[in-house]
Amino acid sequence: MTTRETAIGLAEAYYDSGGFLADLRRRVAFPTQSPPPDGTGPLRAYLADELAPAVRRLGATVRIVDNPAPDAGPFLLAHRQEADGLPTVLVYGHGDVVPGQDGRWRTGLSPWELVVEGDRLYGRGTADNKGQHTVNLAALEQVLAARGGRLGFNLKVLVETGEESGSPGLHEVCRRLPDDLAADLLIASDGPRLAAGRPTLFLGSRGAVNFRLRVALREGAHHSGNWGGALRNPATVLAGALATLVDSRGRILVEGLRPPALPEPVAAALADLTVGGGDADPEVDTDWGEPGLSPAERVFGWNTLEVLTLAAGDPAKPVGAIPGTAHADVQLRFVVGTPWRDLARIVRDHLDAHGLSMVDVEVLQAVPATRLSPDDPWVGWAVDSLRHTTGKEPAVLPNLGGTLPNDAFADILGLPTVWIPHSHPSCSQHAPDEHLLGSVAREGLRIMAGLFWDLGEHAPGADR
Repeated sequence: MTTRETAIGLAEAYYDSGGFLADLRRRVAFPTQSPPPDGTGPLRAYLADELAPAVRRLGATVRIVDNPAPDAGPFLLAHRQEADGLPTVLVYGHGDVVPGQDGRWRTGLSPWELVVEGDRLYGRGTADNKGQHTVNLAALEQVLAARGGRLGFNLKVLVETGEESGSPGLHEVCRRLPDDLAADLLIASDGPRLAAGRPTLFLGSRGAVNFRLRVALREGAHHSGNWGGALRNPATVLAGALATLVDSRGRILVEGLRPPALPEPVAAALADLTVGGGDADPEVDTDWGEPGLSPAERVFGWNTLEVLTLAAGDPAKPVGAIPGTAHADVQLRFVVGTPWRDLARIVRDHLDAHGLSMVDVEVLQAVPATRLSPDDPWVGWAVDSLRHTTGKEPAVLPNLGGTLPNDAFADILGLPTVWIPHSHPSCSQHAPDEHLLGSVAREGLRIMAGLFWDLGEHAPGADR
């Protein structure tokens, strides 16, 4: 008789026997950079030659779908139908990675070669996202084996190859293929855990709006001795404009850019969470941001306004001249309930009210915020599963502090979304020396084997 422990034991054996490292080594070797520098061939090869065979081993039908966006990588779609009346889960991942940054990795490391040093598994994509979707696909395979060829639920898989470029075409594919992607739940893995040793769930992501403030007063620069005091300095004007948006302690000063009050379930979920504290984490500035909130509430439950770039003149070679123009790129990270679509008008009205009509506002790009309520039945089910498997109390983040294309699933497909990350905050994601922790990957395999077993046994609201 097979049991939950059988499935978890098979997942552990897959890691301990070297199976996980062998699969990850092959996958890291595919240079699936996004945007693709030399065409989408490596992206298509990764899906067709590497992932498709793994997904077919799950008894799923697989197809590669061209991207409706121009010059963008394809999608892998797969479906395994066991029986009507069973719950259906959509599992998502992405096969593309950020540029390899060859030559910037330390001696002995390469972005396209898996290198194992103790608990660290180095290589581009180990943390984001090849290591994470390898965990999930392998856990599904072990549960299928433990249950004698039956999962106990219907399975759909979606892997894109453009997440690192803003997921071009993903939302359109979801609109065009709603029946192919229809499910009861999304389960996905990306981003970091709250801490390496603490299993984590997040239920959405903060949104982001990038916008540019520009002060263009005149052509060219003018001598600061001959004209200082007679010419308005655009850099000074810009600095003053920024100071009306966010103060020197990081508090947002524009009411329209501030979020609604923390909902009670969100506040309760964040009550026992700590940001940072890892060996390689920066020290948290506890006096920064919205007064009266904890760092966890500021990162996962509130909005932040960040100045990303600030430029005037030539910072590398300053001269005694008043610049003619200045600009700043600014980013609002926001939670559900923020009127982000009105950002340009809100900022414009605010600057005009402060006599700053010479500051132009241009919205550059935006991604919506999403959040499944922590008191949703799927969340309680997943928390119980992780607690049962690990003996630890999982961290529940109402939303990731960063931004993912979760709105494609939550808003377009209408799915409850549960993300279970298998990386850690100091993994050097998007940087040289990216790595995954083997101990977290092994625990991730145990977690996902237990979760998929539980999905086949007692999913919320399942018709058995």
